[in-house]
Amino acid sequence: MHHIQTTGNSRRDSLDSFGSPTESEIIGLWKTFRSAGLSERQAWDAIMAGLALDMAFSDGRARPRREQ
Repeated sequence: MHHIQTTGNSRRDSLDSFGSPTESEIIGLWKTFRSAGLSERQAWDAIMAGLALDMAFSDGRARPRREQ
């Protein structure tokens, strides 16, 4: 989905540059999970859990709300 930069100023700077995942990135990740053997539902639940954790552990900046 996103790539963490290993070079640059700091880990915080690279995380700040992530932005929101695009629809095509989410679909690509879902297809990857499916090809690894997860069911359609398991793949979707894994993506939603990842997005929820990202929002829960963000550094407090306002982020757009996502609806399922």
